[in-house]
Amino acid sequence: MANAHNQTVGRMSPRQKMINLMYIVLTAMLALNVSSDVLNGFSQVEDGLMRSNRTVAERNIQLFEKLKAFNDKNPEKGGVWLLKAQEVRRQTTALYNFIDSLKLQIVRAADGEEADVQNIKNLDDLESAAVVMLAPTTGKGQELKRRINSYSDFSCSNITDSTQVANIRRVLSTQLKKEKGNIDSKSWEENLFENMPVVAAVTLLTKMQNDVLYVEGEVLNTLLTNVDIGDIRVNQVDAFVIPDSRVVMRGSKYSANIVLAAVDTTQRPIVYVNGTKLGNDRGMYQVGTGKAGMFDYSGYIEVPHGDGTVSKHNFKSSYTVIEPMATISATMMNVLYAGINNPISIAVPGIPNNAISATMTNGTLTRSGDNWVARPSKVGAEAVVTVTATIDGVSQKVATTSFRVRKLPDPMPYIAYKDAKGNPERYKGGKPFAKTMLLQTEGIEAAIDDDMLNVAYKVLSFETVFFDSMGNAIPEVSAGNRFSERQRSSFRRLSRGKRFYISRVRAIGPDGIERTLAPMEVIVN
Repeated sequence: MANAHNQTVGRMSPRQKMINLMYIVLTAMLALNVSSDVLNGFSQVEDGLMRSNRTVAERNIQLFEKLKAFNDKNPEKGGVWLLKAQEVRRQTTALYNFIDSLKLQIVRAADGEEADVQNIKNLDDLESAAVVMLAPTTGKGQELKRRINSYSDFSCSNITDSTQVANIRRVLSTQLKKEKGNIDSKSWEENLFENMPVVAAVTLLTKMQNDVLYVEGEVLNTLLTNVDIGDIRVNQVDAFVIPDSRVVMRGSKYSANIVLAAVDTTQRPIVYVNGTKLGNDRGMYQVGTGKAGMFDYSGYIEVPHGDGTVSKHNFKSSYTVIEPMATISATMMNVLYAGINNPISIAVPGIPNNAISATMTNGTLTRSGDNWVARPSKVGAEAVVTVTATIDGVSQKVATTSFRVRKLPDPMPYIAYKDAKGNPERYKGGKPFAKTMLLQTEGIEAAIDDDMLNVAYKVLSFETVFFDSMGNAIPEVSAGNRFSERQRSSFRRLSRGKRFYISRVRAIGPDGIERTLAPMEVIVN
């Protein structure tokens, strides 16, 4: 197959070369306005091209039939290439028939509706080709150019050899060569069909069909060659051990495939491990794991050959047995907080997440994606997390861990505001705070925001304590978590450097416990 490919790539028959040379000579003579003998010469070239087209078409059919026959014998291997070949045939036929229709339109424009492409009467008609191919709105020249370029791109997409791709691009090129001193701005189609006699235009289109068939043959030949491109050639045979895992848990099984790099399915090799023949012909080695540690094993594979000899291929490997274990860690410190969702990470080495389950005492434990969320209920009592994993179809407990359950720490009260850039900020007292900012705020909030916990609390009420000129304390009560009108009136009377206190802040958190928070000193700037 490879030799056939080499014989077809980039070569043309002597007859084809002669026809192409005649076409070039006749075109040059036509440019010199040579007599009607030249026009008759084009007819002869046309006949030669048509015969060549039939020959090339028959060769292409044979190539396609070879691909089809191979697919009938081996659909799994040949199917993909046959589908590509069918698409090549479809696109080639479409372009070939389109060019045929252009020839008929040109001859009819010259000889009338009863015209015959094989028997042209007005050979020297110089207008018909231009009318069909170059008319401003109905001309087919641009469509022909587009179709040839599209077919060229499609054909090259099926070929990886750069030399062959360049040859196809050259054969189907629609680019005009720019010669020095030539400022002619004609298009490709104008250059071919303007003032072109009918017989010359028809011969030119037949040559294009010849080029299309030639390219089809190149692509089909490449596809036929590529049928065997996925085959693996081997010159060395080695033994390999492919374990499911080199680390297994005590109580489970260690499994490994012991295979050759190349295997004849009609003649399975015989495997010996530690001197004992395996009980199956698939090279599956299984052994129980009663204790932890590292274990080595070795053996050999016997491969019988057609001449009756047997070759031996040695192998060795090892595996590690570990105790059942799991890693359980609280994302936020080494404790769990009552009343809130505590992220928990649970993992068992070598076991997928969907084969792991877990439960917890003193609360609930739920899965959230690949992680878990623990929500303990009672402060002071331990929360015990138990992890179970399914190993080889058997569910077994792999770890138990206890966590201390603590009450959430007290939050800090603060005044929420926005800085000059519009970013949210929290004023927690102890430093100057702009009076304008203070008058714009609505009340106070409370939260735990110590970079480990971020828990919001609901403020129920609070008091503000101001001092008059005699040093007497004047308390004012809030309207829930908002500043009351009396408190706001007191804010307006404050001068620079004065201070007041926010005290008796009552707040409740997600754990349902009501707390009285530490007071906050506000210094007016």
